[in-house]
Amino acid sequence: MKYTADSRSYDPAGLYTLSLRLVIGWTYFSAFWRRLVLENKLIPDENGYIGEKFNHFLPNALGIKPLIEYLVTHPDALQRSMMIFTIVEAIVGLLIILGFFTRLMSFGIFSLALGILLGSGWIGTTCLDEWQIGVLGIAGGFILFLSGSSTYSLDYYFMKKNKAFTHKKWFLWLGSGSLPLSKPKTFVLAGSALIFGLTLYTNQYFHGGVWGKLHNKSVKPKVEISNVSFNHQHIQFEIYRTEGADVYGSFLIGIQLTDKDGKILKELNQADLSEFPKEKIKNHYVAKVKPGKHSLIIPLGAKADLLITIDDLKKEEIHRIKLIDISGTEWTLEIQ
Repeated sequence: MKYTADSRSYDPAGLYTLSLRLVIGWTYFSAFWRRLVLENKLIPDENGYIGEKFNHFLPNALGIKPLIEYLVTHPDALQRSMMIFTIVEAIVGLLIILGFFTRLMSFGIFSLALGILLGSGWIGTTCLDEWQIGVLGIAGGFILFLSGSSTYSLDYYFMKKNKAFTHKKWFLWLGSGSLPLSKPKTFVLAGSALIFGLTLYTNQYFHGGVWGKLHNKSVKPKVEISNVSFNHQHIQFEIYRTEGADVYGSFLIGIQLTDKDGKILKELNQADLSEFPKEKIKNHYVAKVKPGKHSLIIPLGAKADLLITIDDLKKEEIHRIKLIDISGTEWTLEIQ
């Protein structure tokens, strides 16, 4: 079935959403621009590696945590995924800016924004940064699907040139023009209600933003201690940083082993931790716990086993492990 040029191309909504199309397109294309043109952030073990930033999403991701954990425990797969993800962002962003197959690219925008929302919607130190980016990207993608592109787009250019493929019905669903919906009000209402419901649910899940007490897991670092074991003259335990700012590490300046009365049996101070042997740190993910200039650095999402010599102490004497952050925050674990 063929459609006339006017019925295919004239839709003022596609013109009215021009600024939205350009801005959303740039937000995704700029990810590629930052990572490969301005700098190369796809090289593992170098500062700014995007895979380590992806690791930051892990502790409190919604629904996709198993996928993230698989990738951060398989560095080769992670790097390939980050390369593919970056290329997809570049293509989707550029074609949205150009207005070429706008509705197909809007589905890409929707999907990328959904991934951001589920993975990192909990991150944001001063406001709900990643959550806002995610939900607004989803809503923006839906709007661009409804509107398509108009005057300032390649879709419009090819329609005016009367190209054969623009006469196909599928082009109205994947490109631009008047969307052939039998019940547009129902479709828009249903889609908007679903997106609004997702917005409220994730706002509550990540931040308590709908009812109850507000919380922000990006403000203060939190380190969990688990899996304590003893081996000859050593104690081993796992540390996992699950909260705090993604751009700033937790700086550990003290580890204490105490008895049931709180007496310190073994202590590693700031100097000891800045020189903590790397061979006694077993990292699980690409975000690595490592000794720094003045402390032991624990990035967001990092998980590692620490091995500490306990000399002539008996394991029965040790009742508590205490970690001390440079901020003064302390985390403890009672050993059963």
